[in-house]
Amino acid sequence: MPKTVCIVGAGPSGLVAAKSLLHDAPAGTFGVTIFDSQDRIGGLWPSRRDDLAGLVHPLMAANQSKHTVQFSDLAWPDDCPDFPRAWQVGCYLHRYFQTYCQEATLNLGRRVEQAEPLTDGSPGWRVRTRSGDGDVTEQIFDYLLVASGFFGTPVVPRLASDPPTVPIVHSSKYRDLPGLLGKSQAPGGKILVVGGQMSGVEIAGTIASHLSTATHSPGTSPIANPEKYSVHHITPNPVWVFPLFTTPKPKSPAPPFLPIDLGSYNLSNRPHPLTNTQGHISPEAAKAVHGIYRNTVGSDQSIFSPAVAVTPGEMNNPPYLAVSDYYLEFVRAGLISVSHGKLESLCSQVATVSPSGEQIGDIAAVVLATGFQASASLSFLPAATQETLSVRESDLNNSVALAFHNTHHPDVPNLGFVGFYRSPYWGVMEMQARFLTTLWLAGGPSSPSLPRPMRDALRRDNSIERTIKLRNDPRVSQFPMGDYAWLMQEFATALGLERSPPLGKMPRMPPSGMEMNILTPARYPSQILKEPQQLEVRECLRQTENTAWAGISSAKYLGKAVFRSLLGEWKLERDLISRLPSHPSGHFSGTAKFLLREGTNDGRESQFDKLAETGDAGMEYLYIEEGDFKASNGLTFRATRRYVWRYNEQKDQLSVWFVKTDDQKRADYLFHAVEFIVPEDPDNETCWRAKAGHLCIDDFYNVKYEFRFQAINLTDWRLTYTVKGPKKDYTIDGTYRR
Repeated sequence: MPKTVCIVGAGPSGLVAAKSLLHDAPAGTFGVTIFDSQDRIGGLWPSRRDDLAGLVHPLMAANQSKHTVQFSDLAWPDDCPDFPRAWQVGCYLHRYFQTYCQEATLNLGRRVEQAEPLTDGSPGWRVRTRSGDGDVTEQIFDYLLVASGFFGTPVVPRLASDPPTVPIVHSSKYRDLPGLLGKSQAPGGKILVVGGQMSGVEIAGTIASHLSTATHSPGTSPIANPEKYSVHHITPNPVWVFPLFTTPKPKSPAPPFLPIDLGSYNLSNRPHPLTNTQGHISPEAAKAVHGIYRNTVGSDQSIFSPAVAVTPGEMNNPPYLAVSDYYLEFVRAGLISVSHGKLESLCSQVATVSPSGEQIGDIAAVVLATGFQASASLSFLPAATQETLSVRESDLNNSVALAFHNTHHPDVPNLGFVGFYRSPYWGVMEMQARFLTTLWLAGGPSSPSLPRPMRDALRRDNSIERTIKLRNDPRVSQFPMGDYAWLMQEFATALGLERSPPLGKMPRMPPSGMEMNILTPARYPSQILKEPQQLEVRECLRQTENTAWAGISSAKYLGKAVFRSLLGEWKLERDLISRLPSHPSGHFSGTAKFLLREGTNDGRESQFDKLAETGDAGMEYLYIEEGDFKASNGLTFRATRRYVWRYNEQKDQLSVWFVKTDDQKRADYLFHAVEFIVPEDPDNETCWRAKAGHLCIDDFYNVKYEFRFQAINLTDWRLTYTVKGPKKDYTIDGTYRR
């Protein structure tokens, strides 16, 4: 008879646990039953573009690429974006279930209400579940596996003694501006975002992009007076903010770009064997990591605002990292303001920040990026079991005292955990599932049948003591359980798994100068693989290696990096040199603004329908330049022009469009697509160059660009048009600087 396993949760943790029990043990060893209170699998991840009921917006982009958000033996479709949307992650999980979990018994819409150890002395669990219509059933299982998710209940602090006079929502419930502001909208004001880690930065950047879209898009705005709103972000500490694409060559003025995690998980830049960089952070370790982050960003972030600068005084403190493409540029543009501290109170429309006592008035709404209380996800466990696991609602880290990197507790037989910690990268979830499968297959942590590598790993393990000690550590890191690469190494050692080599030669990158050695889940394939799984593993590796080569040896992702960095206002100086006496030469001095908005269909109606099928039509800018033109004949006049700049993620293409004369917020037709020129000797280039051409009736525009970077951000760029035609012969040469 198979040993029966109850898995609580059908998200990525529950599904990979089911897959491992069914495929990493001899067939028939385990019988798996999955319960989930939702009526779909996927956990946080919806599988439809219109599923707005969960904790994640279906159009939210993952902040790790598909090379990390994957399991080892199921590749993403080639046409999926590097950073998939939440609904696409849900579709991946459906495909994973169909591929590997069909033998499991799946119970959706049925919540695990109570799980208790058997009282007759035999190992096992009595599990009571309840359906949505109140039907209650009880079943007995040999094992209980908790995959109920770290995101239990949103933390909503009490902000005022009176009932709130402005809308207050948790960041997980924010979907759009009308939903936040409600029917009785204020005539403007500040949208207060509270919280300083990943979600605080991400939601502040998202709301700012929604405000910018509402203000600068054609047609009717979804809210009244969008230009009168702004975002005010309260964060306890300065945070390093990385975009989705960074560069492995930050010192180059013409750097290549890669998805953020491909550089972060390049093992060639770390000494081996790996040591843990998370947990207690000493001042020396903090300085070292701050230095790495500063090198990646290219500054201390003061170029955007003193409020987001990571000053020398902060360098001794544990660093914090967030991911957002537009947050820092919105800070520089003034749409996001930043205060340091904690929200002490909210009375009427005035917020008070401690310890400074700063008061922020004119609050129109509040979004709380204050995290989740993970203990709610364990409410079905008996109080005695929760006490053994040291579950504490007051623990700000939401930690549970579990052995070997949050997988089990030796005093609670036949209970296991997968994915129950902050930032459960998918590779670690898969390793936890394999670990429990091996542990239970051998008979438990004290069994003499344990494989020697696992027995040695358990003997050395101090995870429980470490977790409890870190709870009161003022120098605890952002991700206390451990860094991703080190955790993968620790699990692989315990399981006797070897990291597979890359399929082929990889590019050499600084600072080590060695070939890239990118850690992904597929680098640690299972020891028991059927031929279809082997093909999937190879496909995962191929995709990652092709991505690395494309970013390093071509202009792949450069259009995205340029587009992201254009946001905001630039100082523009332009010379016009005419070679015809009928057209005066002169100089233009003014500003150029790139105003971000969601992609529109104007001028590309046929393409737009296909873009919209993915639920993401991309982003674009309304470009507005204004200034004074002083002609060589002494005449001075005010001049302005507008374009629409677009980035097409599917084609990785940056393009510029003319605007309609009767509605200058709308694109009319294509001016040109930017073609980046791959240099023959990138290390000796002073900038990225690009070209384009446009025939306007009889006049040909020969367009040349130069883009100069400081690490990931543009510092200045140059745009030159040479125009020739029957009645035209002139050159426009403009330089843009912050």
